[in-house]
Amino acid sequence: MARAPSVKSVKPLPAVVLVAGAVGGIIAGRLGRRRPYVLRDRVVLVTGGSRGLGLALAREFGRRGARVAICARDVSTLERARHDLADRGIHVVALAEDVGDPARVDAAVAGVRERLGPVDVLVNNAGVIQVGPMEMMTREDYEEAMRTNFWAAVYTTSAVLRDMRATGRGRIVNICSIGGKVAVPHLLPYTASKFALAGFSEGLRAELAKAGIVVTTIYPGLMRSGSPRHARFKGRHRAEYAWFNISDSLPGLAMNVDRAARRVVDACVRGDRHVVLSVPAKLVVALHALFPGITGDLLAIANRLLPEPGGIGREQAAGHESESGLSPSWLTVFGERAARKYNQTA
Repeated sequence: MARAPSVKSVKPLPAVVLVAGAVGGIIAGRLGRRRPYVLRDRVVLVTGGSRGLGLALAREFGRRGARVAICARDVSTLERARHDLADRGIHVVALAEDVGDPARVDAAVAGVRERLGPVDVLVNNAGVIQVGPMEMMTREDYEEAMRTNFWAAVYTTSAVLRDMRATGRGRIVNICSIGGKVAVPHLLPYTASKFALAGFSEGLRAELAKAGIVVTTIYPGLMRSGSPRHARFKGRHRAEYAWFNISDSLPGLAMNVDRAARRVVDACVRGDRHVVLSVPAKLVVALHALFPGITGDLLAIANRLLPEPGGIGREQAAGHESESGLSPSWLTVFGERAARKYNQTA
């Protein structure tokens, strides 16, 4: 009867080969990641590109020589953005489409292909945000957040992959949020959808690497983009808008959007795996990674300071319908300036 080999007789070569292969793969990935991606004459599609960070990204890609397509739902806002980009000498196509509808996504990508060529760079930036206590949120709020913040990215990615696989190259940039790493009170539908997007994006990078397609996940913190005007507020909506808009306006706490856009485009060119934008956001993410219990306790304390349920209840009001003595005020002056600069106001 054959004797089973002892533990000492088993050769360690397979383990060595595995380790060497893993290290070699990491090094190769690093070297490949650092090869710059040339943007000149590339076709870039930015969803939610008519205002805020999306518009700033379209400007930055265009400044670097890309041909830019933007899509959004509001026709008048989209038309103003198209004029803004064209006046800067950017070759731009504007499409009024709802990226939460897969049929409309296919139509949008086909329109870009017909007028500019296949999409080389996809930036999934479209999003919605609802602000208020959990008691004020409805199932429809969660469904809408998932449809726009998560499913839209799945639809657009699926729509551009055929062309990217055919050429053996491409870039996909998913604009997630610090809310996709740390769960923030009074933003539960938004946070849930951004956690889903983060998982999809980081898994997608691993799967598409062999096809030559690079996926970058962006985790912005607060930015001075003027976007609170278009967020939806529930419960005590004026108080909710005040804290949200003030936080989004203060220098040192909220990041300049032009600087954020440059960082995002740089990350796309380098092929970074992920980037956390703003020093405060990096600190919060690091604290949560090292001391999740402490972070949870601090967020629970912060929640006690936020408005209680009440007000308009489960109804919702836009930010510009929720103004008060605190917002707008001298505390939000930089945010109001950003709203004008990034096409948040008519």
